[in-house]
Amino acid sequence: MRRHQDGVLRPGWQAQIVAEGLVYHESADGRDPRSYWTEAEYYSFTAAEVERLASVADTLFDRMLVEAGDHVIANKLYDRLSIPQVAVPAIERSWHEDAPSVYGRFDLRYGNDPDLVDRDPSLATPKLLEFNADTPTSLLESAVIQWNWLLGNDAVQHRDQWNNIYDALTAAWTRNLAMLRNRTGRQVPRVHFTWTSLEQSGEDKFTVLCLADAARAAGVETKFLHTEDIRLVEEHEQVPLNGVAVHPGRLLDQDGEDIDVIFKLYPWEDLARDRFGPSVLWNTLQPGGTVWVEPPYKMLWSNKGILAVLWELFGGDAELSQYLLPTYFLGEEPAGLTDFAQKPLFGREGASVRLVQDGRVLAVNGGPYGSEGSVRQQLAPLPDFHGVDGPHHPVVGVWMVDGEAAGLGIRESATLITDNRSSFVPHCIID
Repeated sequence: MRRHQDGVLRPGWQAQIVAEGLVYHESADGRDPRSYWTEAEYYSFTAAEVERLASVADTLFDRMLVEAGDHVIANKLYDRLSIPQVAVPAIERSWHEDAPSVYGRFDLRYGNDPDLVDRDPSLATPKLLEFNADTPTSLLESAVIQWNWLLGNDAVQHRDQWNNIYDALTAAWTRNLAMLRNRTGRQVPRVHFTWTSLEQSGEDKFTVLCLADAARAAGVETKFLHTEDIRLVEEHEQVPLNGVAVHPGRLLDQDGEDIDVIFKLYPWEDLARDRFGPSVLWNTLQPGGTVWVEPPYKMLWSNKGILAVLWELFGGDAELSQYLLPTYFLGEEPAGLTDFAQKPLFGREGASVRLVQDGRVLAVNGGPYGSEGSVRQQLAPLPDFHGVDGPHHPVVGVWMVDGEAAGLGIRESATLITDNRSSFVPHCIID
């Protein structure tokens, strides 16, 4: 793995990436202007490194996360993950039925550069930082923008890229909807796609459009709406759902049409706590109820508490523990743990994260999360591919599509906490 600063600027590259959907590449936070997309710098990998990353990601998914999900359900560990009881029936139903699921993204610590590994040999082994299982973004950048960069950039001519993301998404829509038809007999005339109107940068919108485009390539009819425009039509008096009174009913779009299957870019932990969240969860349990992608069981995996569960299950496994960092629920960590990253269970974009080294705060990001609970993960600072303009700390994101590793996207930051000031850096395979 190498970082290169000798790339070239494609003529008119800004207009090109905007035309491809990356309308949010320019900073809009009022601080120093910059582009979120990195055009003339890139990372390179060997084929062997890519194969290793794919193997580790598949192992994390197939051999570890699935068992961790079974463990949480079998032992009713929902309170430890701050999951409301009203969500439990929908989680368990969707888990046992293998409800349609399309994608997720592992964030890994990895920096297999000889100079860096000489100083820190652990960088040669991919280690799980977290699993973005429910609402991962940077999909458009990974699946489309960096592929077109590879095709049009003279600096990486004749190179390859680990990027089967778009084709894998198309196959995932095909398989998941066929599975739904075979299991339930339901025909799926269209899939709705939704994101919140409160997100103004365009990132959520164009992530959803990318997913919808892959669905259309699979022969699916699509329709769009904002999450706030979903309507609940109450059809019965209140009914109990796991001890909570809910208003049962059908879900309709802005035109009064039934929502049969819907992809949402909206966190389940927020949806479950919204005013109509219990009604949405009740609806998923009914014959003919709305099918949500991603499914309710993603509340198990998108929660950073799953990192502590993984360590409880596999921390003593000589083979599998090498891909994990020791992680504990807050208050359950060993007394001697003085170097750690404290992460909220429901955090996003590095918000409310605190890094502590030798008992002193190394870095901190503010944010609204943490009241729901936190974990402490052994501190493992990101590698620094230092450049002429200062530090570059990459997080290696491996995209999991339909449960299989399908491609790579890299975000890097000047600080040790990857947040919404990070940049996206393309990559290539050099051999």
